[in-house]
Amino acid sequence: MSSIELLQRQIHTAENLQAVVKMMKVLAALNIHQYEQAVASLAEYNRTIEMGLHVVLKAAHTHDASPQHGNGDHFKTDPPSLSTDLGRCGVIIFGSEQGMCGQFNEQISGYAIAELEKLKLSHERRAIFVVGSRVISHLETAGYEIEQTFAMPGSLTGITSMVQEILLHIATWRDSKQIVRIFLFYNHLHSNTLCEPYKLQLLPLDREWLQHIESLAWRSRTLPTFTMPSDVLVASLLQQYFFISLYRAFGESLAGENASRLASMQVAEKNIQERLTEFTTQFQQKRQTEITDELLEIISAFELSQHNS
Repeated sequence: MSSIELLQRQIHTAENLQAVVKMMKVLAALNIHQYEQAVASLAEYNRTIEMGLHVVLKAAHTHDASPQHGNGDHFKTDPPSLSTDLGRCGVIIFGSEQGMCGQFNEQISGYAIAELEKLKLSHERRAIFVVGSRVISHLETAGYEIEQTFAMPGSLTGITSMVQEILLHIATWRDSKQIVRIFLFYNHLHSNTLCEPYKLQLLPLDREWLQHIESLAWRSRTLPTFTMPSDVLVASLLQQYFFISLYRAFGESLAGENASRLASMQVAEKNIQERLTEFTTQFQQKRQTEITDELLEIISAFELSQHNS
């Protein structure tokens, strides 16, 4: 194969790769938008849950009976301990199921490891769930054993069922292993092409958060009333709060993953364009050289024929 033919093949390959990268950029941008919209749609739902908690907390305060000491079907609502003893700790780390997303998995695993090191938990006092297979190797290399792995859904429609599945696992997790604290680690979308690691303490409940909810002003003069036991109502509201928290973690992590992929594709597109320019320049130079050589041969042959005649 001549150098001209080789360059033609390289140009063709680069152009095909460029088209694929452009398509991946478009898909990543669309995915970012839909996951951002999904997370934003939780705001009103979350506000409704907080309003319900506000009513119960106010009623409990009025009757001098805190609802924080009741139990729901699966979730205990004991107030957060002020002790430095963390007890057994559960950790859920959100990574990606697919590649080509830059340092996305390295970033969240590195952050989670650093935060866990601060807690100084022994192996026996921690249990780790991982969502997304791409983050597993980074954690195992650092010496962290993974107890349970979940697949990261590939679309928005798969988030709800995955959240429900994890909530069931958490309930069993807490009952069988006496887990008293649960942390979520996921990448939070910072801009269209940047994300940063984020930690959320799912349990125990943040005392300051509960106090803030109780202190909120009600829109009307009279608070709504309720007839069911306060501990049952609180447990039901908190189950919804846990659902929202996990759904938000999935949505923001997937948005961050696509933002990282978009950034990677932008870099790839730039590199491909540079290589394509290089190949095109070389092709033009070699083609020009071949044309010049052919013209010189024609001229030489003509001059030789003229001389012989």
